[in-house]
Amino acid sequence: MSVFQRTPRRVWVLAMAALSMSLLSSGVGAQDKPPLKILVGFPPGGSADVLARMVADALKDDFGPIVVDNKPGAGGRIALNMTKAAKPDGQTVIILPSGPMVLFPHVYKKLDYDAVKDFTPISQIARFQFGVVSGPASNVKTVAEMVTKAKTDPNSASYGTPGAGTLPHFMGVLMEQSAGINLNHIPFQGGAPANTALLGGHIGYKFDVVSETAEMHRAGKVRIIAVTGNQRDPQVPEVPTLRESGVNMDATAWFAMYGPAGLRGEALARLEKAMMKIARDPATKDKMIKLGYEVIGSNSNDLAAAQRADLARWEKPIKATGVQLD
Repeated sequence: MSVFQRTPRRVWVLAMAALSMSLLSSGVGAQDKPPLKILVGFPPGGSADVLARMVADALKDDFGPIVVDNKPGAGGRIALNMTKAAKPDGQTVIILPSGPMVLFPHVYKKLDYDAVKDFTPISQIARFQFGVVSGPASNVKTVAEMVTKAKTDPNSASYGTPGAGTLPHFMGVLMEQSAGINLNHIPFQGGAPANTALLGGHIGYKFDVVSETAEMHRAGKVRIIAVTGNQRDPQVPEVPTLRESGVNMDATAWFAMYGPAGLRGEALARLEKAMMKIARDPATKDKMIKLGYEVIGSNSNDLAAAQRADLARWEKPIKATGVQLD
């Protein structure tokens, strides 16, 4: 008879129970917590995706493996609705530009989300500005030349953007109102077709994120004649701001992290703390600066305040256009 046969069944049951408790307490056999998921509402390789992967890499020491999940479409609204539907447990967040949170509520007749009530602000990651870009067709070198030409030759004042209702579209609208000129908006299906039209001489200007155009500017293919923020952009330090150029306007956009409504307590505090830590990390900060971002790393309350301010800021210029999208 073996030792197994000689041991009473009750003793084995107790021994196995003790072993199970030991394994659980050491983590062996326990159900691992799912990885933090960062949703991105735009394709891989774009600015939102690049920033999200940079954040994911910086967060891995605090959160372990992180999944960046691209769900492009509808200007980021697909990913936003996935965030809205997620459990508020701190395991699903979204990184996105400010447009869907501060422009879309004014632009779309019906949104399937409430930009304030359906989400929890976590952290404003970084701010960025746009360039006023002059192409070969305009041959304009300064904002003063652009304003004069727009007033004397209205047909020359066409500008391209990635689409109606986008941030570049309303940057153009705000400049119209600030400079007292009329510009002809030409929407394209994305930034690449707008670039092609600009380089081909089919449109005179383009409003675009500085980092998306800086290389073409340095190569002499296009000219960034001004930037839209209140300070010069380190990527193109020779380019003046619109205010320096005589136009009373400054406007920036931002990237931020949000979670679903109801995210609070320890889960929110952990994410807030980690995002503020990233903003202080020299290596990560340097990478963001090289991409043309002003690093912020705010807390939840500060992001909520920034969102409220920009919702109010953009309401008037958007309503003045009469633009309403389905």
